[in-house]
Amino acid sequence: MPSEILHITERSLWEAARESGAYTLSTRGRTLAEEGFIHCSSRQQLPAVAAFLYGSYAGPDELVVLVIDPDRLDVPLRYEAPEPGSEEFPHVYGPIPAAAVVDVEAWEPGPPRS
Repeated sequence: MPSEILHITERSLWEAARESGAYTLSTRGRTLAEEGFIHCSSRQQLPAVAAFLYGSYAGPDELVVLVIDPDRLDVPLRYEAPEPGSEEFPHVYGPIPAAAVVDVEAWEPGPPRS
């Protein structure tokens, strides 16, 4: 299992989740209850995911990347492809405990970091 998985979101949404103890948004504009899981990515997948979801985002909030320790999750983590034969992405099947988020990074678009 990788040492980290990532999720991009708006800072205010993360701050609210931190106060409540768990993060429950699946992706931009969709909740865990609506989607059934929380979309995450690897460090290499993040730039493409961010571009797809946020493009030239000009919202009121700064975008942040939640760095999640899979070993701190108390719900299933599965790697799944959106369609057969395509790249697999990490999906978290339940709320992400705030304690599983080990770092919060400001999102800075650019090439993938190694």
